[in-house]
Amino acid sequence: MIFLRLILTNLQRHRIRTFISIAGIAFSVAAMITVVTILQGAIGMFSGILSSDSQLIVFERNVSDLFFSTVSQTAAEQIAKWPLVAHADPVLFGIVSSADHPIITCFGVTAQDARIRKASWIAGNRSDFGIHDDDVVLGARAADFLHAKVGSEVPIGHGAFRVIGVLKTANGFEDGGVFMPIASAQRFFHKDGSSVLTIKLRSSGDADAFKARVKQQFPNLIGLEDAEFTRSYSQFKILKATAWAVGGCGLLLGGLGVANTMIMSVFTRIREIAILRVNGFSNTQIASMIFGESALVSLVGALCGLAVGIVALFGLKLIPALDGYIDVSIRLAVLLIVILLALVTGVAGALYPAIYAMRIRAVEALRFE
Repeated sequence: MIFLRLILTNLQRHRIRTFISIAGIAFSVAAMITVVTILQGAIGMFSGILSSDSQLIVFERNVSDLFFSTVSQTAAEQIAKWPLVAHADPVLFGIVSSADHPIITCFGVTAQDARIRKASWIAGNRSDFGIHDDDVVLGARAADFLHAKVGSEVPIGHGAFRVIGVLKTANGFEDGGVFMPIASAQRFFHKDGSSVLTIKLRSSGDADAFKARVKQQFPNLIGLEDAEFTRSYSQFKILKATAWAVGGCGLLLGGLGVANTMIMSVFTRIREIAILRVNGFSNTQIASMIFGESALVSLVGALCGLAVGIVALFGLKLIPALDGYIDVSIRLAVLLIVILLALVTGVAGALYPAIYAMRIRAVEALRFE
């Protein structure tokens, strides 16, 4: 109890310096939580696009991005006829542009695709999808920023398409996208086939057999289960690495702030530390005091940072332009990792000050001015 009181007293004596250190750790933790959660949410949304009512995804082997993948129409038709396949849905991904909106995600799909079949139709009728080549369906957000409704004609690229429906989805990418009949999308993007083929099997136990058959009959294609794809897709790995790198840099800066605070604290308390040594404090106790102050600053900063980060995420979700794109579900593992990293960073920042304090010789320090 006395030891803890001594730690609290030392921190309270330099309130401004302590507050700055706590703020540095807090903003670093908030930045890490926000960035990691947003990017993991984006990965989850993109995974959701691919795993809509399916168990596996088939795409071109050794492509860096699914936008460059090509699954031929012949291969799609053959795979759909395999006895172990319940249904196979071709999906063509592309980027289209419209006035004032240069980047809009386009989905070339069939009328039977789960994106069309399971969405909440705000306007229009699903049975009309795919009847005419120049018809499109808009996500609710896309309809909003394109100022379009059923019957409107929207310019996309060098063409004009008639809106026959508006649908609402929970996925932000889909809600802000354009849905074309796959034949129209193939002509629009000058592509023979689709980007991927989403597969639902008659029995989930046939996954290994399906992947083996794809490898045997179509060497240029690869079939992966949804969880396998999420773990192995290179773009997801880059996003995750970027998130943790940005957060790590923030925590490093916060740790440097703690280190600066502890160094200044030790330098201004040399005589005090000498008195503690004369009164029987050992090197271990002196070091423990320094590490205790640093750990307490880091812990308080981490908890404040978590609160700030969570508030920031909910605040971003309330912005209409970001509705559907921000996932505020924070994983417990992420929280624990961030708190642990904050503590480790703070304690590491106290390493040099603790070593310096342990080397102080009481007789010389008592003469220190």
